[in-house]
Amino acid sequence: MPKLTHLNKKGEAHMVNVAAKPITHRIAMAEGRIRMQAGTLRRIQTGGHKKGDVLAVARVAGIMAAKQTSELIPLCHPLSLTRVEIELTPEKKKNAVHCRAIVESDGKTGVEMEALLAVEISLLTIYDMCKAVDRGMTIEGVRLLEKSGGRSGTWQRRKK
Repeated sequence: MPKLTHLNKKGEAHMVNVAAKPITHRIAMAEGRIRMQAGTLRRIQTGGHKKGDVLAVARVAGIMAAKQTSELIPLCHPLSLTRVEIELTPEKKKNAVHCRAIVESDGKTGVEMEALLAVEISLLTIYDMCKAVDRGMTIEGVRLLEKSGGRSGTWQRRKK
């Protein structure tokens, strides 16, 4: 099993030194969903929400989150992102909204955390905007789907 890179020889937390690593093109994709009552999903889809376009606000929140990852997760490096794409898809049969985030950068470290945080914040924004009508919403299945670039190459989640 590989060692934890955010711990030094003394077992203390530290930021990984990436100075000697080459710059490579890096991509990460993550997903998750928020389940809700059918009426809540209808309000989101028809635009009948007092706070405005829920999906548009959630999309912007996810983009902003990806850009601020290093300020929120202590040992993440600040990155210059070249792409953040947030897809929010209503799923009527599941009474849910599915979120997929794709994040890209040309850099020395990966963008997995940026993609995961973008999904989480997009879904939390939907919760925040709809909690007045549905406090029982559930965020679930947030996970990394794939990443590429860097020394470890490409990784993809196995499909069941």
